[in-house]
Amino acid sequence: MASIGKTLTEKILSRATGKGKLEPGEILGVKVDLVMIHDLTGAPTVKLLGELGVEKVWNPERVVVVLDHQSPPASISAAENQKLLREFVEKQRIKNFYDIGTGICHQVVVEEGYACSGMIIVGADSHTVTYGALGAFSTGMGHTDVAAILATGETWMMIPETMKIVVKGETPRHLTSKDIILHIIGSLGADSALYKSIEFTGEAIKQMSISSRMTITNMSVEMGAKAGLVEPDEKTYQFLNGKARFQVERVKADGNADYSEVYEFKIDGLEPQVALPHTVDNVKPVSEVEGVEVNQAFLGSCTNGRFEDLKAAYQIIKGRKIKRGVRFIVSPASRKVYLKSLKAGIIGGLLNAGATITNPGCTACIGGHIGLLAPGEIAISSSNRNFKGRMGSPEAKVYLASPLTVAASAVKGEITDPRRYLK
Repeated sequence: MASIGKTLTEKILSRATGKGKLEPGEILGVKVDLVMIHDLTGAPTVKLLGELGVEKVWNPERVVVVLDHQSPPASISAAENQKLLREFVEKQRIKNFYDIGTGICHQVVVEEGYACSGMIIVGADSHTVTYGALGAFSTGMGHTDVAAILATGETWMMIPETMKIVVKGETPRHLTSKDIILHIIGSLGADSALYKSIEFTGEAIKQMSISSRMTITNMSVEMGAKAGLVEPDEKTYQFLNGKARFQVERVKADGNADYSEVYEFKIDGLEPQVALPHTVDNVKPVSEVEGVEVNQAFLGSCTNGRFEDLKAAYQIIKGRKIKRGVRFIVSPASRKVYLKSLKAGIIGGLLNAGATITNPGCTACIGGHIGLLAPGEIAISSSNRNFKGRMGSPEAKVYLASPLTVAASAVKGEITDPRRYLK
């Protein structure tokens, strides 16, 4: 009888656990390659380390700290948290520190070469799953677990089952990776991958840029996934060439790997997608949502704030004006994205159209900082969550869509099919 091969997830976890054969559900010790904390989660993590009497982190070279969620701080408590983290990185001699304005943690970790294929990465943020776009097993944990990892470099982990999602077909010009992942989540449901690792593959995934793959893996957690991965390929290795700060593992799933489920999606003919309030899996084609008036449009976040997203939105905005009464907030995912967009004329063009450009960071995505919604207001956003109160008042409504759909809606003043504006 032929032996069963390993999934990409199992190969990465096998190295990290030192165990050849893994069984889903077993709990094993895992050696962690990198830890990330930001200003919102980092402060309680650091305070807990102090309470535990931990004097030194296990390896300061393997710790990344980014101030992005409340950047710059809009409250005294936020300023205190950031002060605490600045003192922490100085005391611990952590060189991998990125102060306000550098960008969103998930963009910075990838952009600066910290996330490499084959690594185990843990972050004190649920969207740490983003780094799976480069073939890393990356997952979010609570600050208690992260504090323990900072102290020891290890954690306990239950081995997840692995789900395979195959995306077939050529991606039409009007369709983005955001539309594709919204369609997948809407089809399978928000609890379809609870504590599972998802491996995304297929022609459409292989055709995607690293930025587009990041959008896919970023939103895998909206299905309840422990991790979301894209198998590294030459595109991955080219991206990491000259950028990677750690060893790049050439790892891939076996051809006879065993998956808990396999789902196939054909994207030929798929129209732009929109997630309606107040859940990410409440997804409909844009044609069924058109006409809903919006007060605010947001382009940014760790899901869709990269250069290709701003460039795509500018295809719609160029030569047009934002509808009177609509607040169009644009937040580049990092300083590098901002500068590249500025050089390309995109920032100036968006400003001339009536957009408000913020500093790089999470900004309107998380509420409580920039771009809050009043009761009864409606926003369309390129971010990853539309829960009640996510962007301000719990009596407001948030619709999720691609950068193209967000831009078209900002111009029209209502949710609009972006194909109406694409030449």
